[in-house]
Formats: sequence, C-alpha cells, structure tokens
Amino acid sequence: MSVLEAIILGIIQGLTEFLPVSSSGHIELGKAILDVKLSDPLLFSIVVHGATALSTIVVFRKIIIDLIKGLFSFSWNDDTQYLFKIALSMIPVGVVGILFEKQIEELFDGNVFFVGLMLLFTGLLLYLTTKARERTGDVTFKNAFFVGLVQAVAILPGISRSGSTIAASLLLGINKSKAAQFSFLMVLPPILGTLLLKGIKFAEQSAETTTAADATVITPIVLITGFLAAFFSGLFACQWMIKIVQKSKLQYFAYYCFTAGTIAITYTLFVS
Repeated sequence: MSVLEAIILGIIQGLTEFLPVSSSGHIELGKAILDVKLSDPLLFSIVVHGATALSTIVVFRKIIIDLIKGLFSFSWNDDTQYLFKIALSMIPVGVVGILFEKQIEELFDGNVFFVGLMLLFTGLLLYLTTKARERTGDVTFKNAFFVGLVQAVAILPGISRSGSTIAASLLLGINKSKAAQFSFLMVLPPILGTLLLKGIKFAEQSAETTTAADATVITPIVLITGFLAAFFSGLFACQWMIKIVQKSKLQYFAYYCFTAGTIAITYTLFVS
C-alpha cells in the first residue's frame, strides 16, 4: 500500500464512519477499486478505526467528561442513567459479535455484491426518516435497547451504523440532536472494545503470519498517514453530520446509497 492509497482509504474511513453511507462498505469498495491487498489488513483496520474513535472523543469531549463526573457522583442522576442506556445499547452488538464473529469476518473479504445490497437497505432506512413523526422525545431505556439492536445489524458491511441508528432514533420520535449524540456516543465502547480485541489478535498472529506474494507490506509511514487522514476527515464529518441531522437532510444520503449500491451491484455483475 502506498502513502496515497493510505490517505485515500483513511479519508474514506473518516468521512463514512460518521456520514450515513457505511464506512465498512466503502472501505471494501475502495480496496476493490484501488486493487489494494494488504499483508496486515487487521492492523490497518485497527489504526483507522482508532483514529475515528479519537475524533468522536474530541468532538464530544465536554459531554464525555460530564458523563464521567456524573458517574462518580454515585447517584442515579441524568448522566448515570445516560451511561446505563449506552451500556444497554451495547448488549445486542456484543452478543452478535461473540456468536457470529467468523461468519461476519467472511463478509469483509471483497464481497462487493453483498455490500451493494446492504447500501440499498441503508438508503431505504434513510429515506424512511422523511416519513417520521414529530421528533421531540428523549432517549429512553426501551429506545436505547432497540437502537442497540439496529446497531447489531449494522455490523454487516454496507449498512451504515450511524445512518441506521440515527434513522431508527428519528423513527422512534427522538429529538434530532439527541439522536445524533446518542448514535455517536453509543458506538464508542464497542469500537474501543473491538480495537482492544483486534490488537490482541494481531499481536498473537503477527509472529505466525507470512506475507502473501501479492500482498503489500504496511510500513509505519503508511499507518501514520492513514491514521491522520481518518482522524481529521472524521473530525469534519462528525460535526457536519450533526448539522445534517438537525436540518433533516438525510434523504440526500439515501439517494447516494441507492446510487452507490446500484453501481456496486452492476460492477460485480458486469465488470469484475
């Protein structure tokens, strides 16, 4: 992988992690178009996902600090309840990740046709938000668990995690700003947990893995540039996405997903 390819894939990760168009799906499409074959795909995934997790922390740093302070007050206040709602939303994705880890990993192997289908599904979810009722509600424990179920489905490549969880929140009648905030904060613990597990797995496999003849070795400069590209594009995309949700502009991303999904399916059937 070249530095330019790392920058391109990093930007794709940073933008699509927060914009409702599926980061996993676009990364797979990007690798297919660039014909990138990595010797350590797990390592690059850890780096760019770590970058977007950090950008989330930076954007919501004040809220995160307040939540932590509320937790250490040892009282059942709003901050403590919010953290428990996040914890509740993590249960479905944790169960799916543990029980179906191998099956899910097999889908992240250049399956462009499947990605295309899931992009169409993401587009449908986003379009349905235009039909949602008045959005003035709060995040309840019941809503938090339901949105967590949607996040578990969004593990599949091509389904946007942010898009599907925000869409589900809006369809439940949750306030726009609260829907975006909860969607971005609820994913932090699963991402950080996944990064930890991937890091352990990479450390265990690195000594045993041999590089394929047609795979590109990832150099430190490639990892650094990929990280920086994902981090700064993630900062931009996260703040932009909050404004998009507040202005009810998700339908435009629905049209994009419909187009990208159709192109991916067509590419698979007639080009590849």
